[in-house]
Amino acid sequence: MAVIALKCPDVEVVVVDISAPRIEGWNSERLPIYEPGLDDVVRQCRGRNLFFSTDVERHVADAGIVFVSVNTPTKTRGLGAGKAADLTYWESAARIIADVSRSDKIVVEKSTVPVKTAEAIEKILAHNSKGGNIRYQILSNPEFLAEGTAIQDLFSPDRVLIGGRETPEGRAAVAALKSIYARWVPDDRIITTNLWSAELSKLAANAFLAQRISSVNAISALCEATGADVTEKDILNLVYICECYGLPEVANYWHQVIRINDYQKSRFVNRVVSSMFNTVAGKKVAVLGFAFKKDTGDTRETPAIDVCKGLVGDKAVVSIYDPQVTEEQVQRDLVMNKFDWDHPRHLQPMSPSSAKHVAVSWDAYEAARGAHAVCILTEWDEFRRLDYQRMYDAMHKPAFLFDGRNVVDPDKLRRIGFVVYSIGKPLDHWLRDMPAVA
Repeated sequence: MAVIALKCPDVEVVVVDISAPRIEGWNSERLPIYEPGLDDVVRQCRGRNLFFSTDVERHVADAGIVFVSVNTPTKTRGLGAGKAADLTYWESAARIIADVSRSDKIVVEKSTVPVKTAEAIEKILAHNSKGGNIRYQILSNPEFLAEGTAIQDLFSPDRVLIGGRETPEGRAAVAALKSIYARWVPDDRIITTNLWSAELSKLAANAFLAQRISSVNAISALCEATGADVTEKDILNLVYICECYGLPEVANYWHQVIRINDYQKSRFVNRVVSSMFNTVAGKKVAVLGFAFKKDTGDTRETPAIDVCKGLVGDKAVVSIYDPQVTEEQVQRDLVMNKFDWDHPRHLQPMSPSSAKHVAVSWDAYEAARGAHAVCILTEWDEFRRLDYQRMYDAMHKPAFLFDGRNVVDPDKLRRIGFVVYSIGKPLDHWLRDMPAVA
């Protein structure tokens, strides 16, 4: 929305949310999320044609186009628990739109939603509208952004996908949204299609990304065992859709992709434990990086959560450092059940936790002081520039370093004295002598 405001100075953009603290954060000097370039974009537009407000009803009523970007987390209970998308917040948003609208609206899906969500939203709007003969057009306009490069991706997207109904009204709505993007996106990069194809495209893109990751994860295990080298998201909802449409073989195929990715995380923990004489009980393990990738503070579905829980489960004392993730966020992530992170806080059940065995440090050296091992779980650039000799000198010996992102030069660290494990790389002689890791 901020980029639209920047590129279309004659268009008024109002971001609304029912959470007052969240809106206060967006109106403050310190934005609630970290994304390179975002501060500058917001600073240029805020107060001019970009506004943040909790007055949801007024601004929705005044808008001609309403973008809906609510969470669609995985259901944690009931039918489809653990796989299906929870559309509670989408339905709530649709009911608000229907309740306050007094003129025709274009409603744009920005969230990742199951195929045919637009059809359900159309029914909610049609049956709950309070303003007489109001017409709604639903469009699907999914994001294909990479966190850490999101602003650059928005400035120069490789594609913008807009899906709408294949009716005169639907095509007019598509043209209206296309005219906004056309202010800075070349025409050949704006792709228009029907609603269902656009909704499926986002799920498919996430599934193919997860498949690629699982392929790399699977081959890296073989590389480590044989001495070969490899340099080389969300699909549970797709699994559920396949099951609902009577496609169990397709569902099983994509479910196996998830199992491979889960296997990689458990294998990493097993490698840490087995390398350190098959026990980490009472040993300090420094974890460098908690965000799911560099240049973002987003921790949703980060592998670090499972790795840290696995280490704590083996009674390790874990010290975490990440330049953009707060201590509150770390502790909250480690006490929540899977999939609860994307629900509002008051609906997040907390599981019994060993959070007392986890500390958050203010820098990498503090995290590693007195540690038996260091685990690199996010590829932050600063981790490439650390003084690893200084770190080694402050650690217990033998000092282990487990690089889950291939950030460091393993040979250089071995010369310092570290026992090094780099995922997908030939094993250190120390590790080759240890029992195989399943």
